[in-house]
Amino acid sequence: MKIILDAMGGDNAPEAPVLGAIEAAKTWGSQITLVGRGEEILAVMKKHGIETLPDGMEIANADDVVDMHDDPANVVRKRKNSSMIVGLKMLSEDQGDAFVSAGSTGALLSGATLVAKRVKGIRRAAMGPAMPNKAGGKTVICDCGANAECTPEFLLQFGIVGTLFAKKNLGVENPRVGLLNIGTEDTKGTPLQKEAYALLQNAHEKGLVNFIGNVEGREVLLGGVDVVVCDGFSGNVLLKTIEGTAMFMGSLLKRMFKKNIFSKVGYLLCKSGVSDLMKMMDYREIGGTQFLGIKKPVIKAHGSSDTLAFRNAIRQAEEAAKADFSAELEESLKALAAAKEKTDD
Repeated sequence: MKIILDAMGGDNAPEAPVLGAIEAAKTWGSQITLVGRGEEILAVMKKHGIETLPDGMEIANADDVVDMHDDPANVVRKRKNSSMIVGLKMLSEDQGDAFVSAGSTGALLSGATLVAKRVKGIRRAAMGPAMPNKAGGKTVICDCGANAECTPEFLLQFGIVGTLFAKKNLGVENPRVGLLNIGTEDTKGTPLQKEAYALLQNAHEKGLVNFIGNVEGREVLLGGVDVVVCDGFSGNVLLKTIEGTAMFMGSLLKRMFKKNIFSKVGYLLCKSGVSDLMKMMDYREIGGTQFLGIKKPVIKAHGSSDTLAFRNAIRQAEEAAKADFSAELEESLKALAAAKEKTDD
């Protein structure tokens, strides 16, 4: 299995992606192709006293870099020699099993759609991060930012692709799918939510998704649902709110434990538990977010990813490649289309 890594994407490139890849290769024996400016990659290695790449690693030179200010709609044409687009082309030509980049989200989504291609029948690829929840599992938020404006049909497909992701990647036998809304009643929400509710309910009756109805944002962390379906605007607000809350709670814990000598002793007694909690909410431990609906796994790493984050993004890419559900997704979409034709008749 080969992972293609954009060595020039992200705030800390090329140092963080190069060192993260080398750690992944040493830790798990990962097979990795670093795509980027060869001289800069070698300079990072020299700086850290690394004479040769680990076995299974190689460099594919790409002279250009996608800038964060580039228009996503034009990157494939104007930045065709960039590390991101070259890497995606390699993925589409079966020179790797998954692709990882911390570059521009919009550019990566555009490149993945136009170069790596969507699964047949998918209208829009979605971002589906899996957030830890109180029940001990994870909740998939689909979409969390790839599609700010959606149609009811998009939300229906997010429910289907999110279901397969939860089954194959998270091991949930029969994922519960909920539609993000301001209340649980089926009359709640804007026309988008009301129409999407009807489509998801119909898909539930045909056995395509286990739709449990509308859910409120709190259920993401409480574990009342396995897949939350939403438009990318709402999903991104939800995700960033969760991240901000986690950071806020972490700062409160630190302040509480530093209050006096007794609280400091208390911290020592529960230090490992606190560390586990903070680690669970640390994006670096997760690695990144997969674009769901693309033929081969494309992982978007956080723009500020460090060495640890890139190492874990590579591990995540390997797991995504092993759990590939593209064929099953295409079959589900065919079944959905057939059911719709039957209803129309």
